[in-house]
Amino acid sequence: MELSQLPLVLLLLSNIHSGHTEERPKAKVSIKPDQHVFRGDTVTLRCDIDGEGVTSWQYSWYKDGSVSVFSELQEHTFSPVTESDAGKYFCYGAERGGSRRSQHSDALTLTVSDFPKPTVTVEPQSSVFTGDTVTLRCEVDQTWVKWKFLWTKAMDSKTELTEAPTKTIDSVKVSDGGEYRCRARREGYYTHDSEPATVTIYERPKAKVTIKPDQHVFRGETVTLRCDIDGEGVTSWQYSWYKDGSANAFSELQEHTFRSVTESDAGKYLCYGAERGGSRSSQNSDALRLTVSDLREVLSVSPQKWVTEGDPVTLICEVNSSSKDWTFSWYAVTISSDCSHHYKLLSDSSRGAGGIYTVSSAALNHSGVYVCRAERRKPSYYTTISKTQPLWVTGCSPPVSLIISPSRTQHFTSVSLSLSCEDQSNSDRWRVRRYTESWGLQDCSSSLWGSQTGSTCTISSIIASDTGVYWCQSESGEKYHPVNITVHFFVILESPVHPVTEGDTLTLRCLNQHSTPPNLRADFYKDGSLIQNQTTEMIISNVSKSHEGFYYCKHPERGESPKSWISVRGVSNECCCKLSHSESQISVLHTLSSVLAVCPYLIVTVVLIFKCCRMRVSC
Repeated sequence: MELSQLPLVLLLLSNIHSGHTEERPKAKVSIKPDQHVFRGDTVTLRCDIDGEGVTSWQYSWYKDGSVSVFSELQEHTFSPVTESDAGKYFCYGAERGGSRRSQHSDALTLTVSDFPKPTVTVEPQSSVFTGDTVTLRCEVDQTWVKWKFLWTKAMDSKTELTEAPTKTIDSVKVSDGGEYRCRARREGYYTHDSEPATVTIYERPKAKVTIKPDQHVFRGETVTLRCDIDGEGVTSWQYSWYKDGSANAFSELQEHTFRSVTESDAGKYLCYGAERGGSRSSQNSDALRLTVSDLREVLSVSPQKWVTEGDPVTLICEVNSSSKDWTFSWYAVTISSDCSHHYKLLSDSSRGAGGIYTVSSAALNHSGVYVCRAERRKPSYYTTISKTQPLWVTGCSPPVSLIISPSRTQHFTSVSLSLSCEDQSNSDRWRVRRYTESWGLQDCSSSLWGSQTGSTCTISSIIASDTGVYWCQSESGEKYHPVNITVHFFVILESPVHPVTEGDTLTLRCLNQHSTPPNLRADFYKDGSLIQNQTTEMIISNVSKSHEGFYYCKHPERGESPKSWISVRGVSNECCCKLSHSESQISVLHTLSSVLAVCPYLIVTVVLIFKCCRMRVSC
């Protein structure tokens, strides 16, 4: 039997001998301030016995199962405590001046440690961007001890004392970067300093958007949006793309590609990046606008679409693009017997690489309808065919004439119109063709707008959309005598179909379909200026070149006629003179070379003949 149990046995025997028993109280050990303390602390052991009938106890303290009592006080204090004081402690009490004793207490363990070394952690991570929030946490192994914490930063003499184990820096700046240490304090005792935790602050990078091939592209092109972020410390980004201020990201790729861009893809685009597996994010990029256009080609004629044989003429093809890397091709529009249209590449269209196709001397066979097309090599892109552009070349004395009945260029709607191609042989090889804004290029014999009999085309009831240019064309493709015909409902100007010769008389009338007689008393204008008012007809005697221009008439109630171009031709037909002069020179030179080969003695005679011919053909 252990010695510690002996008092208990004696007490039990005494109670049995007296004839009654009592519940033996049990001692209880408490340790202050805590069971786990640090070297140097003051620690107090206390023994409490809650039992009736005993007013004074004598206490006995034991450590680690030893039979030796090391104290007989109710409270035993270690000041300061050391690691050797650590162990298991229990106590019991004996009645002073009596025989009663308590039960032993349960053993309670006192742990004595050296002061811990804290650890600093950084949340969310040790490298962040300006504007982020950083939290430093000072962690001590014995977290149940009530500590106060001191924070220091390298190269900074300030020390910050806080009750909380965390230090938060909101909206960090580059100057907030550096090495941070902490230590803990408890009742005047300090832990060791932690190892330093380095906080790195980078300037927050700004995302940048690029658009390839260009910010202004055309429908159908391939367009790539790219987001680049040039920032330190981040190796992998997750990208987010936004359009027109939307809060919903439509892509998370660094590059987003529209394979065939449409007008609906146009807009302002911005992006930003978030660190994969981290908390850092970039600044939003500046918004970059993507413009998507329907590429349009515009074909025009300079100086005008009506030219005289021998004049220079230029076709100009333009695209609504700032890029200069375009090449152009020109095509003549033809029509087959089944009314289908074909595009014939001009044989020398390579001359139009700069958007200009020039003919130095227009010929009758240049009359027709043209289109152009643009091509860009890098990136490869072909435009659609442009809208049609007519070119009409009038000859000095064409081999065929277009006879119009009624003989005027302006006509009322809902009346019959006859157009005949007549040459000296009355051949049926000519066909009437036309070009209108409404219907394009058409053949009378193969369309619904008219009927062809021989070389005559008849339109039984013309309408406004029949307005256009009509000409004669042979089976081999020769085109002659284009005439501009206008169909109008109310008021028309009666003017000659063919050019007026200098010195002749020009008569103009203003007609209304529903007036009897149809002649109206109206005002007459030339090139927008009033030249005669309130007359039923305007007569210009002895016409000169100065009378050439656009004429129209206007009635105060019935309205205004369309405009008609009145062309004035010289008496000696300059272009024909120029052509015959050239042809005569070629003929005489050919004769001269032949004669000189046969008879050198005829030189003087031939020279005289040549001079005589030049005088004869000069204008």
